[in-house]
Amino acid sequence: MSVKAGSGKFNVGVVGASGMVGGELLGLLESRRFPVGELFPFNSGRRAASVRFRGRRLACSAPSFDALKKADIVFFVSNEEVSEKFAPRLAEAGVWCIDDSSRFRLSPGVPLVIPEVNGGELKPSKRLIAGPNCTLTGAAVALAGVHRRYGISELRMATYQAVSGAGKAAMTELEEELRGYLRKGAVPRLKGKGFPRPIAFNLFPQVGGFDAEGNTGEENKVEAELKKILAAPRLRISVTSVRVPVLRGHSLALWFTTSKPCGLAEIKKEFGRTPGLKFFSRPEDYPTPLENGHRTDIVYAGRLRRSKTSAREFQLWVVSDNLYKGAALNSVQIAERIVRI
Repeated sequence: MSVKAGSGKFNVGVVGASGMVGGELLGLLESRRFPVGELFPFNSGRRAASVRFRGRRLACSAPSFDALKKADIVFFVSNEEVSEKFAPRLAEAGVWCIDDSSRFRLSPGVPLVIPEVNGGELKPSKRLIAGPNCTLTGAAVALAGVHRRYGISELRMATYQAVSGAGKAAMTELEEELRGYLRKGAVPRLKGKGFPRPIAFNLFPQVGGFDAEGNTGEENKVEAELKKILAAPRLRISVTSVRVPVLRGHSLALWFTTSKPCGLAEIKKEFGRTPGLKFFSRPEDYPTPLENGHRTDIVYAGRLRRSKTSAREFQLWVVSDNLYKGAALNSVQIAERIVRI
């Protein structure tokens, strides 16, 4: 590493620093007092941009291999093309690369990491690390302990995904539709919109395009990535992804079947000792995205109950902040573990 011997500081690069997730990441590096020596912010270079970090205004520049190589750790919160162009070469050169895009999540030999779930995958020999899809993070954190102790053979999931998962423009789209409704009493049809249907006062079961079997890209990602993170290639997973008119915070309805017999008391006990999870045992104390999905560091779960269709099937409601634990915070937590290796 280029870190000065004995300084305890790490030079950090952020590709996509001026974007929505990049802004959240910079705020977390500052608030969590990550030992940043020098910060190198990058954007696409197509327009002038700057970021604020520790009271200073720093200009963003277009990424290049030589500029990125000055960092000890590089966060990629941009797109798949940029990650593919730079991350493998940087990792070979000894730079830790934490990629939030989908480019390397399913690549053999690239750890797909949620620190509370499989942080042991972080090793100096594998310096390119992928962060997961923000949708599945809550399910992985909540169910990892149950899976290790009792085994989960089947998981069914309905996701209720906030518009921020589609980026800042999607949040603006929802806000514009709401303003239009308040002015004219009807949701306007916006030109050049990103969503397939109006989102204000609406929801639709489509996140991504459809494949030949009628599954969306998001549903396929959740299935494949959960299997990798939980090291459970035979786990049967079925997903329906729904976009909802919520600005921030993804919610999940889960039905999971255990391989070994267990009761509600055992499941509750496991939730009580699961790192990164806050479990509400009383049914009426369920979490919501408005109350528990905004700048929160942990995953929230509630409404645990036994399913009426199978003695080994349980139902659970989960809420997490898709921009924090689903993206920026998870990346920072990975870096916090790296500096202790």
